[in-house]
Amino acid sequence: MTPKLKFCVLLVILSGAILPGAFAQVKKINDTLPTRDTLVEILRENLQDNIPVISLEENDGQDGSAQNISSQLSAGRDPFLNAATFKFSAVRFRIRGYDADNFNTFINGVPMENLDNGFTPYGQWGGLNDVFRNRETTMGLTPTTFAYGDIGGSTSFDTRASHQRKQTSFNYALSNRNYVHRFMLTHSTGLNMKGWAFSLSASRRWADEGFTDGTFYDGWSFFAAVDKRFNDRHLLSFAAFATPTKNGRQGASVQEMVDLAGNNYYNPYWGYQNGKKRNASVAKSFQPVGILTHDWKVTDKTNLVTAASFSYGKRSTTGLDWYNAADPRPDYYRYLPSYQLDPYYAGLVKEELMNNINKRQINWDALYNANYNSNDVVRNVNGILGNDVSGRRSHYIIEDRIINTTKYNFNSTLNSTVSENVSLSGGITYQSQKNHYFKKVDDLLGGEFYVDVNQFAERDFPSNPLAGQNDVNRPNRILNQGDKFGYNYDINIKKGSVWLQGVFKFRKFDAFVSTEHSYTSFYRYGNVKSGLFLDNSYGKSKVYNFYNSGIKGGLTYKINGRNYLFANGSYQSRAPFFENAYLAPRTRDFVQDNLKSEEILSVEGGYVMNAPKLKIRATGYYTQFKNQINVLTFYNDEFQNFVNYAISNIGKVHAGVEFGAEAKIYKGLSLNAAASIGQYVFNTRQSATVTADNSSAVLSSNDVVYSKDFYVPTPQQAYTIGLDYRSPKFWFINVNFNYFDKMYLDFNPIRRTESAVSGVDEGSALWHQIIDQTKLKSQYTLDAFAGYSWLMNRRFTQLKKRTFLLFNVGVNNILDNRNIVSGGYEQLRFDFAEKNVNKFPDKRFYAYGINFFASVGVRF
Repeated sequence: MTPKLKFCVLLVILSGAILPGAFAQVKKINDTLPTRDTLVEILRENLQDNIPVISLEENDGQDGSAQNISSQLSAGRDPFLNAATFKFSAVRFRIRGYDADNFNTFINGVPMENLDNGFTPYGQWGGLNDVFRNRETTMGLTPTTFAYGDIGGSTSFDTRASHQRKQTSFNYALSNRNYVHRFMLTHSTGLNMKGWAFSLSASRRWADEGFTDGTFYDGWSFFAAVDKRFNDRHLLSFAAFATPTKNGRQGASVQEMVDLAGNNYYNPYWGYQNGKKRNASVAKSFQPVGILTHDWKVTDKTNLVTAASFSYGKRSTTGLDWYNAADPRPDYYRYLPSYQLDPYYAGLVKEELMNNINKRQINWDALYNANYNSNDVVRNVNGILGNDVSGRRSHYIIEDRIINTTKYNFNSTLNSTVSENVSLSGGITYQSQKNHYFKKVDDLLGGEFYVDVNQFAERDFPSNPLAGQNDVNRPNRILNQGDKFGYNYDINIKKGSVWLQGVFKFRKFDAFVSTEHSYTSFYRYGNVKSGLFLDNSYGKSKVYNFYNSGIKGGLTYKINGRNYLFANGSYQSRAPFFENAYLAPRTRDFVQDNLKSEEILSVEGGYVMNAPKLKIRATGYYTQFKNQINVLTFYNDEFQNFVNYAISNIGKVHAGVEFGAEAKIYKGLSLNAAASIGQYVFNTRQSATVTADNSSAVLSSNDVVYSKDFYVPTPQQAYTIGLDYRSPKFWFINVNFNYFDKMYLDFNPIRRTESAVSGVDEGSALWHQIIDQTKLKSQYTLDAFAGYSWLMNRRFTQLKKRTFLLFNVGVNNILDNRNIVSGGYEQLRFDFAEKNVNKFPDKRFYAYGINFFASVGVRF
C-alpha cells in the first residue's frame, strides 16, 4: 500500500465515517486491498438491504489543507434513519407522521411516484435488492442534486450497469413472513475495456401459506441493464425491470370475530374448497419499467443527466360480488352473536362459530350451490326485444378490479460548480400517466353467466328501466368469464415542472435556496354510459388545471468539522390528487366544490455531530398542511343508502423531535439509540358534503366534522436502544429493544358530527364513546440481527479470485408479542337510531409474532 493510499484510508476512518459510502471511496482507490471493516460492511449490506447508502461530499479544496470546514453529510445511514426504516416497521411507523405522498423517489434520473395519489410503487422493484443498493437519500428539507425534493425527503436509486459492483452472487433465504423461500441470482460485469457494462439479476419469492392463514405469495423479479461509455464525456444507459407478483391478502376484522377464532391473525378472506384453502382476495401486479439515461459531462465542472422512462402494466385485486343474495362475508355484522336479540340464540351462534372453522370462513360450497340451483331468465339482452337468456345465472362471482397504467416520464438535471463556493442545480420534468379502471368476471363459481346491471339502482329506481344499466349502450349484457362489467373509465394526468437551486459554501456557513414551479392537469374519460348519469358518465370530462410553486432554503453553521447547527424552511402549494378530487369517478365526472391546491409550510432545525466514536443527530420540526381534501364511499345508515362523503378543509399540524445516536463504547461494541417524539393532529373542523352514490342528490351539505385535535393514525412516539458488536473475526450481532406509545386508530368522521350525538348528553359516558378517538395500548418489540462472512479464497492480491460465503439471520419480535395492533380503522358506519357504537366496531391488524429472515449466499 502506497503512503498516499494509507493516508486516504486513515483520513476516512478518523473522520468517523465508517459507512458504506466512505469505504466505497476507499475501494475505488484500490479494489485489491480488502480490509476487515470492508468485509464486515459487505456482510451488513447483505442483511440490511433497504438502508439508504450515504455518499461523502468531496472537499471543496484541492487537498487536506483547504480552509473551508467540510460540509455536513447530505444523507446518512444515521441511527434515526436506520431505526425508522427497520426498528419501527412493526407498527407501520411513518417518518414525522407524513403520508407516503410527501416523499419522492427517483431511479436512474426519473421520478417514480404515481400522479394519481403521489405514492411510490416500491413493489415494481421488489426482490431486486442486489441491484438497488446504490442510492442517495436526503431527509427532510435538505437540498439534493437530483430534484427539488419533498418535505419528507428524497431517494435516488442508481441501477446503471457500470455503477454496479462487479460480481456474481447467489443467495437463498428462508422466512416465515409474507413468503417462505427466496432465490436470488445476480451477475454484473463492470465496465470493460470497450466501454460496455452489463448487469442481470433475477429472484423468485414464494410461499404456499404465509404467516397468516389463507395467504400465499408467488413473486418473480427480473432486471437487465446495459451501459455504453463512448468516452470520458458521455455514458448511455438502459435498464429494465419487472416483478410479476401474485399474493393472497389478509383482511382486518372486528375484535368479536378475532376472539371467537382465538387468533389475532384471523383472516376473513378465505375458506375451504375441496379441502384446500382458497382466498377470495388475490392481488396481482405486473408493471414493467424501462429507463434510458444519458450522462453528459459537459465540462469538468458541469454535468447534465437526461433520462426518459416508460411503464405499462396492470395491478388488480379480486373480491366477491353478489346479486340478489345474502352477504357471503363470514364476519358480516348480522352473523355475529352480538347482533342476535335472543340471548339463547346468540349463545348458539357463538358456540357454532367457536367450534366450526367453516362457519368462521367463506363457505365456498354454499356459494357454488346457490349458483347451481339458479334458473333465471334475463330479457331483452343488449336491448333487443325477444332476445332472452335463461339458465344458471350466478348470484355470487369473483370479480377482478383492475387498474391498467401507462406512464411516460422525462427528466433532465444540470449540476454545475460555478466557483469554489457556489454550485447550481436545476432541472425540468414532464410526467404523463393514464390509468384505465375496470372490472371483469374472474370466476362464475359454477354459474353459466352474470348480468351487467346495478342492483342498487334497480332497487332505488324500480320505475326507471335505464337506471339499473351500467352501460345503456349495451343493456342487460350477458357476462362470461373474462368479460368487463360495472365501471369502466380512464384518468389522464399530466404534470410539468422546473426547479432551480443554489448552494453556497463558506468557511463557517453553508446556505442554499431553491424554487420549483409546476403545472398539473387531469380529466376523466368514461368508456360506458351509466343509466344513472346519462350526461356525466360517458366521454371526456372537463379538464382541471393547477399552477403551483414552492420555495425553500436553509442555513448550516459549521462549529467545526464535526459539529453542525442547521435550520431549513419551505413553503409550497400542491395540486389535489385525482383520487381525492372526484366524488365517484366509477359512475360520473362530478368533483368536489371549490377544488383548489393544498398548501404546506414546513420548518426544521437541529444539531449534528460526526465524531470518530460518537454520532448524534437531533432535529426539531414543524409542518402545517392546509386545504387538503378526501372522498369516502360507504353505506350510510342515516340515509339508508350508499353515499359519497366529500371532505374539505382538512388541516394538519405535525410537530416533534427526532433523535439518533451511535456511540462506540468498546472494541467493536457500539450503543445505538433513536427516538421520535411527535404530535401529529388535525387542527381544523372539517366540512363534509354527502351525496347519494346512485343519484346526484345532495343529502347533506357543509356538515361540520369535529375533527380538531384528533390524532393522525401513526405512532406519535417511538423509541429504540440497542447494542451492536462487530467482531474482528468477521461476524456481527445487533440487539434492539423498541417501544411505541400514543397510537390511535383512524377515525370515522360521521361519528364526529352533530347528528351522531343528537339527543346524547354532552360529557356523558355514551357521548365519549361516540366522540373519543380510540387509543391503542403501548407496545414493545425485541429484535436481533446477526451475520458471519467467510472469505473462502484468501489470495487478496487477485480480486477476481475472492469468494465470500455470507450468513445472515434476523429475528423480529423475539418475545412473541402478539398483541401489537399495527393498524386499523373505525368502520364507516354508525347506528344513528340506537347510538350503539359496538354495532359497527373497529377493525384491526396485528403485527406478526416472532418472525425471522435467514439467508446464505456466495459472492465472487
